[in-house]
Amino acid sequence: MEEKKMTERESLELITAMINRTRERYLGDGNIMLMWGYLTVTVTALVWILLITTHNQAWNWLWFLIWVVGGIATPIMARRQKVKYRVKSYSDKLTSQIWSIVGFSGIVAMLCCLGFNLFVGYDAWRMMFAFALIIVPMAEMAQGVIVSERVLVAGGAVGLACGIFTVCCIAAGVPLFVNMILPMFIVAFACMMIIPGHVINRKAKLQR
Repeated sequence: MEEKKMTERESLELITAMINRTRERYLGDGNIMLMWGYLTVTVTALVWILLITTHNQAWNWLWFLIWVVGGIATPIMARRQKVKYRVKSYSDKLTSQIWSIVGFSGIVAMLCCLGFNLFVGYDAWRMMFAFALIIVPMAEMAQGVIVSERVLVAGGAVGLACGIFTVCCIAAGVPLFVNMILPMFIVAFACMMIIPGHVINRKAKLQR
């Protein structure tokens, strides 16, 4: 039996349909993004307030709440989304792999910083700010390109700009003061996660 060859037009239509299906799935639920955004902003604000009022660096351990709470909530929310959208396209798998790489990289980065702190006695935790504002924004911008959603690209661009500034400060030996880096971190994640999450959910409601 001779296989039917797809024309260029049919190939483009198939790719467009695949992207639209992924976009519909992604725009159908911005709650995971909102969860990470509000969780990060809340923990950052809490650490900021406690550090400036008590000057006790032990409050920095609260940063682990982001990984613990987010790590527990994400699979639960993703499982519900998987039940809602049973069929996964190549674009779906690609976006899932992108964020899996981000999660794996974050765990490795956290363990490296913890190792430097516990076994060598050096404070490398500033690198986590650079990680969160470089790797995460780039993944979000890639996500935005895949699903053709400009708010994700714009939000990621804001976060990436903050990340580049942070890396320049670290490279130049400029101190990352609490009253400088934490407010910037909050603004970056509001632009990367909270605003796009609400925009995505609003678009989903308008399409129903």
